[in-house]
Amino acid sequence: MTTAPVTETTDNAPPASGRGYPQLSHLDVLESEAVHIFREVAGEFERPVILFSGGKDSIVMLHLALKAFAPAPVPFSLLHVDTGHNFPEVIDYRDRTVAAHGLRLHVASVQEYIDNGRLRERPDGTRNPLQTVPLTEKIAAERFDAVFGGGRRDEEKARAKERVFSLRDEFSQWDPRRQRPELWQLYNGRHAPGEHVRVFPLSNWTELDVWQYIAREKIELPRIYYAHEREVFRRNGMWLTAGEWDGPKEGETTETRLIRYRTVGDMSCTGAVDSDAATIEQVIAEIAASRLTERGATRADDKLSEAAMEDRKREGYF
Repeated sequence: MTTAPVTETTDNAPPASGRGYPQLSHLDVLESEAVHIFREVAGEFERPVILFSGGKDSIVMLHLALKAFAPAPVPFSLLHVDTGHNFPEVIDYRDRTVAAHGLRLHVASVQEYIDNGRLRERPDGTRNPLQTVPLTEKIAAERFDAVFGGGRRDEEKARAKERVFSLRDEFSQWDPRRQRPELWQLYNGRHAPGEHVRVFPLSNWTELDVWQYIAREKIELPRIYYAHEREVFRRNGMWLTAGEWDGPKEGETTETRLIRYRTVGDMSCTGAVDSDAATIEQVIAEIAASRLTERGATRADDKLSEAAMEDRKREGYF
């Protein structure tokens, strides 16, 4: 078990529960919980790996892992499922981060699977749903028994069903009926040979928590999370980035707009939002006023059906 970090308080701050302990902030509690989860996994599992895409949630997750084991290095490698349609700014950030911390990066390439015939391009050009097979086969090949993901319960209703420790069977499939109780932050990592556990240290965080933590910790993010001018086109109510992934199509015109991204995934299904929020304070104010989740507002792959995310998770998706 880990203890929550002690924070400085003013002389007028009331003690927690009247026991003379300083009051912990909301972010301190979330950070302490995540650090505890990382250390629990390090103690229970043999070959954990952190899913790292260069998106804000995986960046915060890695930051927490660095804190959990400092001054020692992070005892896990990183895994990125590369669709081949990633934002260049995010891939650059990923590679710089790996080099800066001396980490090992495993890459599962969707393009490689398409080139050798194991996967086929979708008619809509979207590769996000194609990530499942490369991911599950890389987990099996490397014998990873715990896989950290940056999923949060506030993102989408299927993710709200996940436990912090989410058991996956020998085919990497998820069965909501096999969810285990997690009372008092007691996590059950038992699994049979061939099975593994997906671990979600940010489960109880919200998008606003993530941004407030980024501000507090002064964490660098790829620039596309802040307002910038970009050539985009309109499809299904979203602003998408033009690229070699079959966009724009005939009749879809591009225009330069001031936008930013709330979430980052495959360019073919990740929409931008009109925004002039160029600083972290402005982004926080914008999110606090929003009534749409980031995925609900900007992810076309979640709009394929009412149960699109849950269907993909059952097959082995993040």
